[in-house]
Amino acid sequence: MTELLTQTIWVVPIYSWIGAFLTIPWATGIVRRTGPRPAAYFNLLMTLFACIHGWLIFQASLQEAVQEIQFHWLMVADIDISFVLEVSPVSTAAMEFITSLSLLAQLYALGYMEKDWGLARFFALMGFFEGALIGIVLSNSLFLTYALLEMLTVCTLLIVGFWYAQPLALKAARDAFLTKRVGDILLLIGVVSLATFAGSLTFSDLYTWAYSANLPPLVGNLLGLALIAGPIGKCAQFPLNLWLDEAMEGPNPASVLRNSLVVTCGTYVLIKLVPIVTMISPLTLSVLVVIGTITALGTSMVAIAQIDIKRSLSHSTSAYIGLVFIAVGMQRADIGVILLVAHA
Repeated sequence: MTELLTQTIWVVPIYSWIGAFLTIPWATGIVRRTGPRPAAYFNLLMTLFACIHGWLIFQASLQEAVQEIQFHWLMVADIDISFVLEVSPVSTAAMEFITSLSLLAQLYALGYMEKDWGLARFFALMGFFEGALIGIVLSNSLFLTYALLEMLTVCTLLIVGFWYAQPLALKAARDAFLTKRVGDILLLIGVVSLATFAGSLTFSDLYTWAYSANLPPLVGNLLGLALIAGPIGKCAQFPLNLWLDEAMEGPNPASVLRNSLVVTCGTYVLIKLVPIVTMISPLTLSVLVVIGTITALGTSMVAIAQIDIKRSLSHSTSAYIGLVFIAVGMQRADIGVILLVAHA
């Protein structure tokens, strides 16, 4: 039974995406007679299934050693691109955390957006959002992680610009998307470079390669900086921190997930990249400490000056994640994880 549960862990993010697809008839206006609420119920039901299934897998993972589930996708020349999922107490606990908070946020959204004409579309976006978040914490492949981070970026654009008739919402969505694209493009450069150097994008293979890598200092430093650029953008850290403030133009239930989970997922990816960065570019760790310090101090002062509680919370989120960056840069990832759980 335990083996069956761990082998079906890939189904958990699928639940969320199924819920999102089930809302399409209502989101597109094909079904109108019933109103949009059935779409919300379908998505809530799928999230509940994901939560229950995730809880069973979490209980099973406590009794088993860390496992990897691998799906080969593409082998070109010396490069093997595979989808690898990690089944461990940490990854399954993070998965259960995401499904639980998403369920609460969707219950809140059911009342908060009851009169909104775009209720079905909102729940569809929440489903895609949730599935991408679950996939990131389970992924043990940098290629899959990058693809899901891109999915998060698109979902952020659509959710922040949900009320697209409002000019401020459109501007906020555009700014958030373009700001995060800077970090995503630099991360893509790092991913492609790692695939060239290491021949594999599985984290376990990358750790083995990094331990014996012999890169020129300049190449190692540039590669390390490119790898941390993605998490810097996702976590709203200096100098890519202003998008989180503007993203408050979106609906409140989405802000719950974005402030508690999206920025946390960015740091989760950073913690996975730190063993690689430590080996190829110790300078990058110092950069993490500097960026975290600037963000923590700067955004804390900005948060104090705000008169809008939502914007104050967004800046305080950036400040708090800055503390996590400091902990990770000082090679205390354990403290960083504790801070992440406390914040979420």
